[in-house]
Amino acid sequence: MYSRLQEVPQRSLFLFGPRGTGKAAWLRVRLPSAMTFDLLRSSDFHRLSANPSRLCDAIRKDHQDWVVIDEVQRVQALLDEVYALIKERKLRFALTGSNARKLRRGGANLLAGRARTLVKSL
Repeated sequence: MYSRLQEVPQRSLFLFGPRGTGKAAWLRVRLPSAMTFDLLRSSDFHRLSANPSRLCDAIRKDHQDWVVIDEVQRVQALLDEVYALIKERKLRFALTGSNARKLRRGGANLLAGRARTLVKSL
């Protein structure tokens, strides 16, 4: 991990970059107490893709820390739930993706200015 990498913004963020470049590792170091959903894990993927509203139920009502969703482009419908949780519960999300084009092509909710976009390069 390179210490020169930028600090985590105060508001929600998208972190895009190719697989294997350390996006999730960077977030684990910067946000060690964040609740994490990894959509490459079949348990998280199947549970949330079958019913994206389960995201709200999976986050404790008293949770105030960051929520990380890794590889968010795999379940684009989660972005509507994320938007609602940012708006209603003031939660902060760190969303990673290795395929930003898939999100844009799919017409995904890119959180209308409620999240900063960072790009991680090789």
